[in-house]
Amino acid sequence: MALRGALRPPEASAVKESLAIASSFGLETIQNTAALAQTLEHYGEHVTSKELAMPTCNRCHCLLHHNEGRSIIHPGLQSIQTIIGESPYSYNHIYHVLDAADFPLSLVPQLQRRLDLLPQRSQNRRSKTCTFSHGRRAELSFIITRSDLLAPRKEQVDSLMPYLQEVLRDALGASGKDVRLGNVRCVSAKRGWWTKQLKEEIWERGGGGWMVGKVNVGKSNLFECIFPKGGQRKILTQLEGTSDQRWRQEMGSLRSQATIGAVKFPVDRSVNAEDSLLPPAQPETRFPIMPTVSHLPGTTASPIRIPFGNGRGELIDLPGLARGSLEDHVIESHRSHLVMRQRVKPEQSVIKPGQSLLIAGLIRITCTTPEVTILAYPFVPLSVHVTSTEKAIAIHTQTQTSGLPIIARPGAGQKMVSAGSFELRWDVTRQRAGPLTSSSAAALSTRVLPFVVYSTDILIEGCGWVELAAQVRKKDMESTGSGNEGPAVEIWSPNGDYIAARRPMNGWLLGGPNPASIGRTRPRRSMRGVKKSLKQKLRDSSS
Repeated sequence: MALRGALRPPEASAVKESLAIASSFGLETIQNTAALAQTLEHYGEHVTSKELAMPTCNRCHCLLHHNEGRSIIHPGLQSIQTIIGESPYSYNHIYHVLDAADFPLSLVPQLQRRLDLLPQRSQNRRSKTCTFSHGRRAELSFIITRSDLLAPRKEQVDSLMPYLQEVLRDALGASGKDVRLGNVRCVSAKRGWWTKQLKEEIWERGGGGWMVGKVNVGKSNLFECIFPKGGQRKILTQLEGTSDQRWRQEMGSLRSQATIGAVKFPVDRSVNAEDSLLPPAQPETRFPIMPTVSHLPGTTASPIRIPFGNGRGELIDLPGLARGSLEDHVIESHRSHLVMRQRVKPEQSVIKPGQSLLIAGLIRITCTTPEVTILAYPFVPLSVHVTSTEKAIAIHTQTQTSGLPIIARPGAGQKMVSAGSFELRWDVTRQRAGPLTSSSAAALSTRVLPFVVYSTDILIEGCGWVELAAQVRKKDMESTGSGNEGPAVEIWSPNGDYIAARRPMNGWLLGGPNPASIGRTRPRRSMRGVKKSLKQKLRDSSS
């Protein structure tokens, strides 16, 4: 059937019927389905997202509708390097996605060196920007996703950016000592924080945008929020309803004027061979199908390439690298509980001498410094309980039954090993002394206070963190000769893994809305002055 000009109603309905039939087949008809959709758009026909529903395999169907599925075999960093090396673009930008729940444990060590990326700009003001190397240019940016887990408001998360940069600098080690780290973005796909700005940056950069990170850090969810859909929609809106000949002329002129053509981002089509790890590019459509989003690890099985902007560039979601396997030690029905979906406002737990903090039967925290009381604030989606150390050891090693909610699978108690001793070595006296050091109150210096408050954040990979704080008298430190060393805790976990420490964020002080203050227009007036005035009046009247 020859199609000329605009489709007549019977012919348009026939193509739509063919589209529905093609969508009912297997994965091999995806290209045909997209081609039919483009045919309809070509001739001005509107296609709804329901009519354009792409076929899904059994694995994606179970992930979406039954919340179950098996994780893929996670690729290595060498495979990711090979995939990015096959990029058809001369300009590539790697977005290293990090999870805010256990930041910076999801950092891939030495990613820049192992992917042969150009070095980042140093703090020297005369340092040059990145240039082309071997005909290509690749830059690196860090994206901290799910930032709504750090603080309840966007302004508070923005104020944490200097802290996050310093923590990232510590995690990078010697390679991050002198870099600027101006390429760090803190976004939230759930709340829409800074996603619009990131989407505009991706559109302006063009070329190949690669989402790299470990499994279950939120790459696919972020992909849907930052994918630039607007540019192609504007182009199609302008060309809608035109004739076939004019449509070809307009599209040809747009391709010749596009910045990606052969000027800024030349494309080498010869890299897409049959043995290539990078799948062929799918045709650009008006309604692109986004990657499947699930809390189960290893959802993305292969690179997903979605073009945008009439050939301006592509955004590619890569399979996640291997992460800690803490879920292997958890009962299968409780594995979804390890993922923090919303910010936790924890209860303050007091760990006295001779006591330990038990987290869902998986993690045990015990203070090793005598006569020190530790305050714990667990930012984890699991149940916590403070009990005697003897009882905590028995429950943790599964030698004693208990009524506490335990999610560790049977036999995991034999694998509980010490993850090491962690010192509370950061001085947070100024932040935790309250009105004593506040500039609007006493404004005392920390040197004149008779105590010191030490703190640290204990990270649990893929789950969250526990903020620990302890107040120590300066006289006790002088008598024991410990100097500026803070108290220490010892932590037990499965195989001694999944635990790390970072400088404290003081997330407990960020807090959240106080339920008692909601609905109250003004604070209650103090009666202290009223009582004094009444007493003075009684004295005056008696005299």
